[in-house]
Amino acid sequence: MTTAPFAMQRLSTEEIPRGERIAFLHDFMARHVWSGRRLLPLDRDTIRVDLEAMALPSELVVSRGCFTPMRGIRARDLLQDGRQNYVWTVQDDEREISVGGKPPIRVAAGDLVLVSEAICHECRHGRPTSFDFVSLDRRLLADRAPRLDLEPSYVIPAATEGLSLLKDYVALLRRNPPGSLKLAEAAARHVYDLTALVLGGVVRGGTERSETSIAAARYRLVRRDVLKRLCDRALDIEAVARRQGVTVRYVQRLFENAGTTFSEFVRGQRLEHAVRLLRERDLAASTITAIAYDVGFSDVSSFNRAFRKRFDATPSEFRADFLSRRAARPEGRE
Repeated sequence: MTTAPFAMQRLSTEEIPRGERIAFLHDFMARHVWSGRRLLPLDRDTIRVDLEAMALPSELVVSRGCFTPMRGIRARDLLQDGRQNYVWTVQDDEREISVGGKPPIRVAAGDLVLVSEAICHECRHGRPTSFDFVSLDRRLLADRAPRLDLEPSYVIPAATEGLSLLKDYVALLRRNPPGSLKLAEAAARHVYDLTALVLGGVVRGGTERSETSIAAARYRLVRRDVLKRLCDRALDIEAVARRQGVTVRYVQRLFENAGTTFSEFVRGQRLEHAVRLLRERDLAASTITAIAYDVGFSDVSSFNRAFRKRFDATPSEFRADFLSRRAARPEGRE
């Protein structure tokens, strides 16, 4: 079976015999998520895990799993594998974590925990919950967050600036795996830069250079939001900002930095969509007015004015010219 270049790998224990589930889980974790971790269910009679993972360039691994109560241990004997990368996790429920043999601390739901694989640690959750896992190359992360190695672990509160963007971006990658190596490399850089930004308030060092990538990542999310709702005549910048959890002024600056405005971008995308419909739809089945409304314009007059300004022709003239040129083509040629 052919798979996408960076497809998600998935495991569900539902159809695995109960006595073999932990073995299957350890095998999947070692091959696709990260190795050198021992998983111990708190109740062997109710083991249930659904897990997905995707490996990207720069030793980045993005994964998410739903687990019944369990302990995850990076014990001293496992350190002999020499792994020194960092792993961050965000859990939907509270948990306990102990690092370097210190007493366990309670971590709130939504907080990010970053821990080095070079030191013993243990995590425990007593209720079924979901985790986001991201494994990052230690050197590449340290390049962006100098002095990172001074601490073996960090707990980042859920309200920390940039953390919601990091979570959203990782979730976007899981839902839309990159379709090419170039896109995957860019996505990996964004995750490293976003993680460094979140660490900026905790680790001393120069994370300022990640600001450009942060804006680029947010701009991609905003564009995706706009394009998803492009044909909604009620689309406005206030609603977009609210859904993205940022201010209207921030959204305005994102488009200004891209050399346009929010309104210009929306209008331009609607006009491009209108051109496609004028070419594709049958003349008798779709009027100019219907197309104007279908692409998100609130009235046909403003649609006609914007179209003429953009393409130096009215929608009717554009359609007539397209149809005449198509009729003049030799039969069988597109």
